[in-house]
Amino acid sequence: MLEGKKIIIGITGSIAAYKSILLVRLLVKAGAEVRVIMTPAAKDFVSPLTLSTLSKNKVLIDLFDEDSWANHVMLGRWADVMVIAPLSCNTLAKIANGFCDNLLLAVYLSALCPIVLAPAMDEDMWKHPSTKINIDKVLSYGNKLIPVENGELASGLVGEGRMAEPEAIVQFLERGFFLPELLKGKKVLVTAGPTYEAIDPVRFVGNHSSGKMGIEIAKELFKRGAQVTLVLGPSNQIITEKQISVVRVTGAEEMYQACINVFPSSDMAIMSAAVADYTPVSVNEEKIKKKADSWTLEFKKTKDILQALGQQKKESQFLVGFALETNNEREYALSKLKGKNADMIVMNSLRDEGAGFGYDTNKITIFDRKGNEYAFGTKSKSAVAKDIVDTITNLLNA
Repeated sequence: MLEGKKIIIGITGSIAAYKSILLVRLLVKAGAEVRVIMTPAAKDFVSPLTLSTLSKNKVLIDLFDEDSWANHVMLGRWADVMVIAPLSCNTLAKIANGFCDNLLLAVYLSALCPIVLAPAMDEDMWKHPSTKINIDKVLSYGNKLIPVENGELASGLVGEGRMAEPEAIVQFLERGFFLPELLKGKKVLVTAGPTYEAIDPVRFVGNHSSGKMGIEIAKELFKRGAQVTLVLGPSNQIITEKQISVVRVTGAEEMYQACINVFPSSDMAIMSAAVADYTPVSVNEEKIKKKADSWTLEFKKTKDILQALGQQKKESQFLVGFALETNNEREYALSKLKGKNADMIVMNSLRDEGAGFGYDTNKITIFDRKGNEYAFGTKSKSAVAKDIVDTITNLLNA
């Protein structure tokens, strides 16, 4: 998404400048071409050598360097986006009032690209009336603001004013400026994780699903502009993207009801959860004591979520199922594709090394209702999520 994008990172004099090191690294790793401009005061907080090494470009600080001149006009025209992170209170005031006493401000005033500001200051400074006036001014100029976060500050206090984390800034850039338009605004339902079917207050029947695959799919959809509702079974995975709506459930019936509620207003549903096929007929209200030498439980079928959604699916909706198998994988996956009225099935096999529950990797084959088959090698689950979403978008755009 950021491959080949030209990004200027402006760094001002703030203790939060240490975060700019990771920001530059993340952008370069994503394939962006990064140029770093620092104010003279920023040198006291972070090393230009470190930033030049990570960005693979000379860090620019002064308008004049020996016999050369930093062409601020061309720099401002070169970039696809300029990010000032951290934005100190001092530089904020200068931007608000049109000051131009360093190279960073000269490039800012010359820039034809979008400008993104990530403030960083102590809470009292952030809440000062003059800061609020300056923020309103810079926003009126068309600049974009990444909200400050609440947390520990340089003063030792806890409150508002922390610069957004580098990962959040990268997400802001991806979603705000470099998103493919196909999924922007689409409402997508994703299920992930296992279900736990209660036996008594302390025991349950479950499976080894961690929810990693479904969560990565939800993240990838979110990056591409979709409005994602994630119905998540019991999982200790952390979802850092606060804009993803997470509905936490425990059992198969809860997951069924959540999906039935969300699906009618969704454009797409991706059923990646490992839902229990059977659940105990009855649940003991008290813990079952160990008395007999053997113990028999009676089970009943759970409701088939994929089939239920397939039955109510409208022509405009796109439905994706998952098939995790241990044998006859292709046969079972194709049977599920047809029998559940899905548009696409993602198949993986527990016989493939590095695939299935508990791994950070996966290996999949995708089947669509037109008879196409797409095989992928073993990859990280984040990369697999990209393959899945790429395939969906290609089919939608066909």
